[in-house]
Amino acid sequence: MSSSRVIQGAATRHPSTGLVHQHVIDDEIAQVRRAHEAAGVAELQPRLDYAPYRSSLLRHPTKDLHHADPEGVELWAPCFGERDVDPLEADLTIQGGGEPIGERMVVTGRVLDGDGRPVRRQLVEVWQANAGGRYVHKRDQHPAPLDPNFTGVGRCITDDQGRYRFTTIKPGPYPWRNHHNAWRPAHIHFSLFGTDFTQRLVTQMYFPGDPLFALDPIYQSIVDPKARERLVATYDHDLTQHEWATGYRWDVVLTGGHRTPLEGDLDVERGEDEEAGR
Repeated sequence: MSSSRVIQGAATRHPSTGLVHQHVIDDEIAQVRRAHEAAGVAELQPRLDYAPYRSSLLRHPTKDLHHADPEGVELWAPCFGERDVDPLEADLTIQGGGEPIGERMVVTGRVLDGDGRPVRRQLVEVWQANAGGRYVHKRDQHPAPLDPNFTGVGRCITDDQGRYRFTTIKPGPYPWRNHHNAWRPAHIHFSLFGTDFTQRLVTQMYFPGDPLFALDPIYQSIVDPKARERLVATYDHDLTQHEWATGYRWDVVLTGGHRTPLEGDLDVERGEDEEAGR
């Protein structure tokens, strides 16, 4: 191997972590973007094998899916009923003995089908990091404080108009081990259940104007910019409450051409892989 090639290879990785630098990821993201634009093919969901998102290359499906008997799955799956969900579970700021630290906010929106019709009585669950970017998870050990008054989990049932509503704290960004000095944009995970357990869908909601968008390979794995925007909430000043909370709106579309990008296509990065084990 030539000396120039050795020097070039060393320059791509940080000497202390052995992880590639951000500029390597940026170049890969740009290369994928150029190829997508040249192809001119609509691609509205996350790629399963997106090279800048390192673990997706190891974990994406490589074989055809097997059809499972829905009745057999339901025999072993959790059972959810409306009586299991307390309305207070939608307020993530009242879970401890005091107020959690951070920017209090209200997040609301509608769950819709592909024709714009409300999806009623849908179980919506959320989980998120605290204001310091820390999850209540045994594998999350990066040096940010835990908040004793914030667990970061909540749930609710959509009403007859498909509306959901949560009161929570704005999550902070946090580091992960995809590459050196990698940070995830602030986001909230959403899980939605249909009429049975096999219809569970998981996605993420982001906040407008985050400077980490361009640097994040998970967000960028949705190569179409308009599709990526569907994951970004809108600040709503009418929803914002005087001296109490900021307000954000975000709708989830489950089917059709304007479907919200989902983690059934996107990889779940929290808890199971290197992000939780940083």
